[in-house]
Amino acid sequence: MKKIFTLALILAASTMFAAIPAAEKIALIRLYKATNGTQWTKKWDLKKPETQWYGVLIQNNQVVSIDLSNNNLVGELPSELGNLTGLTKLNLFKNQITGTIPARIGQLQKLQSLNLAFNKLQGNIPSVIGQLKELASLEMYMNRLSGNIPTEIGQLGKLQTLSLYNNDLEGEIPASMFAMTSLKTLLLSSNRLSGKLSPDMAKMASLENLSLFENKFNGQVPFELENLKKLRELNISYNGFNGLVSQKLASLDTMHMTMVNEQGVATTLKVANKLDKGNTAIANED
Repeated sequence: MKKIFTLALILAASTMFAAIPAAEKIALIRLYKATNGTQWTKKWDLKKPETQWYGVLIQNNQVVSIDLSNNNLVGELPSELGNLTGLTKLNLFKNQITGTIPARIGQLQKLQSLNLAFNKLQGNIPSVIGQLKELASLEMYMNRLSGNIPTEIGQLGKLQTLSLYNNDLEGEIPASMFAMTSLKTLLLSSNRLSGKLSPDMAKMASLENLSLFENKFNGQVPFELENLKKLRELNISYNGFNGLVSQKLASLDTMHMTMVNEQGVATTLKVANKLDKGNTAIANED
């Protein structure tokens, strides 16, 4: 029994300190050098085993998690990140990462959580993001991302959190997203998104928090949104919405619906108190 126990310890130790594939080590070193690693708050000693590198988790000889949040990374993301095919979590929150999101990020198909928020990333969200089918959380807020939200995001059937606020995104919300029935939190505020809200948003049955604050949406807020039974928070303020708002929506736990008229005066959308048979809302005069 003692020999078996000793052998188990040896095997465990060999697994713990076994080298990761050369391509993965290259990816880590490229990340370190491309983001000015010698100036990181918590640096890596490249002479030591990768298992001792801050924020890196290795299992079964593969890098499965990188968490370098708030660690003074300055520079661009290297394309070699695509070598880390076993990665399930990548957290680079609150650094000074510039440039664009490398297209090879689409190779990280085991990724469950991706946080690139609070950096200085520019350019479009790459369409290959739709290849990350295991993603449950995607956070890219507070960057300088531009262009349209890629339709391919709608392919992320397991996604529960999508946070893209405080960027420079434009265009309409892709119709493909309305099939995202696992999505609980959708934060798109402070962009340049536009168009009318589709009644099909009511198909996002798990939605609990929807923030569209400070965009360029217009038209009437669809009454169909009241069918989102789990919705608790809705912020549609500072857009170009008009008309009436469903009474059910207006009575949510948290509801913000302040608009600014042509004279620059803040106003609140009127609330319907009932619907007639023709689905024409009657305003609440209170």
